[in-house]
Amino acid sequence: MATSIEELLFEISGLEELNSLKTAVLAVPLSTLKERTPGLRLGVLFSLLNTNDREQINLCVSILDRFLQALEPMYLAQNFREELQRGLFHPDDSVKTLAISQVGRIVDNSEAMTAVLNNPEFLRQIIQCIGDEKISVAKEAIKSLSKIAQTKAGLEVLFMSNLLQDLKDVMAKSDIIRYRVYELIVEISSMSPISLGYCINSGVLSQLIGELTGDDILVRKTKTDEQYSILYTGQQSLSQKGIFTSCFHILGGAVLSPPPLIFNFYIPSLVKFFGNLAVVDSPQYICEQYPAFVEKVFEMAEGQDQTMIGVALDTLGVLGSNIEGKQVLQKTGGKFQSVLKKMGHVAKSAPTDLRLRSLDAIASILSLLPDQQTEDLLGMTESWFNSLSSKPMELFQSISTQPFPELHCSALKVFIAIASQTWGQKLMINTPGFVEYVVDRSVDPDKDSKDAKFELVKTLVNSKTIAEVFGNQHYLRLRSYLREGPYYIKAVSTVAVEGAE
Repeated sequence: MATSIEELLFEISGLEELNSLKTAVLAVPLSTLKERTPGLRLGVLFSLLNTNDREQINLCVSILDRFLQALEPMYLAQNFREELQRGLFHPDDSVKTLAISQVGRIVDNSEAMTAVLNNPEFLRQIIQCIGDEKISVAKEAIKSLSKIAQTKAGLEVLFMSNLLQDLKDVMAKSDIIRYRVYELIVEISSMSPISLGYCINSGVLSQLIGELTGDDILVRKTKTDEQYSILYTGQQSLSQKGIFTSCFHILGGAVLSPPPLIFNFYIPSLVKFFGNLAVVDSPQYICEQYPAFVEKVFEMAEGQDQTMIGVALDTLGVLGSNIEGKQVLQKTGGKFQSVLKKMGHVAKSAPTDLRLRSLDAIASILSLLPDQQTEDLLGMTESWFNSLSSKPMELFQSISTQPFPELHCSALKVFIAIASQTWGQKLMINTPGFVEYVVDRSVDPDKDSKDAKFELVKTLVNSKTIAEVFGNQHYLRLRSYLREGPYYIKAVSTVAVEGAE
């Protein structure tokens, strides 16, 4: 078969031979092609791309894609760089896609990437692809440049040479392309404090922030979601540039005066921004430094806009996931009690997506590790649980018995959250039928539900107070459940009767 491929390559003159070659190439395992492809006369296939015949182009692309996949990235970089460079600007989208995908393979290999870094013109052409009309080509170019920026040498080439101006020139072509470059810059910024420093010094990140705080509200909304992802690394550098303060002024203005309706486009993103900042920094510091953040979260949670409610619920879950965040919420007093009541209402009767998000947030804010269970904190979580509904145990038990696996599991998460806390155990044992529900495997409709129920049992059994609160009989039933595992099925014995068929 390999000889046949070589002969077909040598004899190519039109569509008939291309079709035969395509059939032959696809019939050969890739492992065999890897042994045979280096040294083959592939230049003829690249030359056949210079045509307006769509069928011929498609055949050549299919064949080349198979051959090039069989070549090592370093071999590609050394032997087909010029062909790939021409392919990046071919008028046919399929050729561009083929070329940029092979560029991605090259930059994914540390040795082959060096060949790219030493060729500024090749990099310039990859940058130009960010402005391509075909979004898949632009995305692959962004992905390749992100990989290049993962090395110190790559950062130097992209940001400390004329290529930075090429990047800015591409940005100037249109709003859409500018946003693509922002996407690249945000991706690079999030890699490390060093890469963040390069992005700040480039001026592109400052331009992004300028759009966030400028007059064009729609542009602000578009970019805020991208910007808050930068927080995970280098947040101190961003703070030094005044970025957080600028965001706070926007959010504060929305709280202190009734915002125009269009503010709703970007306020959720700003709330996410500060929620993530609180996680990577200090909930207490962020909430004290930017008080409008907490106020806005509460306002959104108690509002009527479902998008706003969802973001608020997610943010409360994140904020209340650690002790410091819980204490911040507790300091708001009655304001948070009112929000808890709304969360309970959402968990009971909102659309399913919001119910799930509310249940997850409730489980997060109620959770306490065993070594965190001081008298004050236990009193706080008990008070919060009772604020969710007039009969919170009945509420969550009713949700946990509904025939919807996602709701079932989310309700079990709430029970898991309170299962190690003494007050939670007392509520469980005093709720008629609750222990029977816990040890009944037949009510769990799927694997996820069975796993969640098993986690609840494990949390109960591992608690130091469970035997005292539940009593020995119930405690032994739970231990038996734990020992048998989540998927245990009780064997049913049959008795043979003499004479029966």
